[in-house]
Amino acid sequence: MTAAVTAMITAVVGVLGTLFAPVLGQRLSARQRDEETRADERRRRFEERRDAYTAMNRASRQFHTLLKDALHRIRDGVYGDAERGRLEETRRDYRDRYAEAQMIVPERILEASRSVNEVLAGIDAAVKRLDRGVARDGESAEGALLDLKEAEPRLSAMRRLMREDLGVDD
Repeated sequence: MTAAVTAMITAVVGVLGTLFAPVLGQRLSARQRDEETRADERRRRFEERRDAYTAMNRASRQFHTLLKDALHRIRDGVYGDAERGRLEETRRDYRDRYAEAQMIVPERILEASRSVNEVLAGIDAAVKRLDRGVARDGESAEGALLDLKEAEPRLSAMRRLMREDLGVDD
């Protein structure tokens, strides 16, 4: 090869490098932005799920606690308007948290929450019947308290599944 050909090849490579460097840099920057966007989206979804789990767990447990309190008060004949109002407010909050979670949580978590909801909704209906004095045959506050105990292992199972989904190790 002659010096002229070598110089020509070097010049062409230099010009091509100069022309393609911005394109290559732009592609690398775009790829990095895409990776950052995906990481931000994963983080946002994780935080959304964690917030939904926290709200649903808190609302479920609060509803459970107030149902138990209502049954004790009905049994003792001291259930009043203040307790009714607080229970109804808690039931609505629970319903809202449950509905929100249905839109963003995985199916296995929804199955666990449905299991909890089945017990809590049934006991809530019993509380309302007992309070109005239209209990079903054999239905009592004591019996409903025993039935409400079925929610406890379901609440624990739901919490365990939520923690697993969030990557919390025991």
